[in-house]
Amino acid sequence: DIDAYGGLVIRMPVYALVFMLFTMANVGLPGTSGFVGEFLTLAGAFKANTWIAFGATTGVILSAGYALWLYRRVVFGDLIKESLKTITDMDTRERLMMAPLIIMTILLGIYPALVLDIIGPSVTALVENVTSAQEAVMGTASAAPVEIKAH
Repeated sequence: DIDAYGGLVIRMPVYALVFMLFTMANVGLPGTSGFVGEFLTLAGAFKANTWIAFGATTGVILSAGYALWLYRRVVFGDLIKESLKTITDMDTRERLMMAPLIIMTILLGIYPALVLDIIGPSVTALVENVTSAQEAVMGTASAAPVEIKAH
């Protein structure tokens, strides 16, 4: 129940900061790993079909709104839940466990080639296989050439 939370920044400032970073990555803030994925997905959607891209963009905007609303409700506001009044912030072990995730979230947002260079050949092969399969199906479906338009 989200309404039961609120005011965590008072008791858990480090947790609130980490939660903010991951929320911003989820929203697709430039410089985070989430931006790269959203940008590539939307760019590909615009090439394929403008209406699909419009729907995807709408989903991204609604998702960002919900994530920011959730963050505000959980982190800020009044600390009313009794069990949260005694909660402690992240300890050293928890911070060390979060450190690699934080580093990768920022590193992949700044330098996505670390992953994109590795998966690039596989993605290219997959796209070529799908394209050739589509051409084969369309070639057997009708004798006349079929033009595929993105719009």
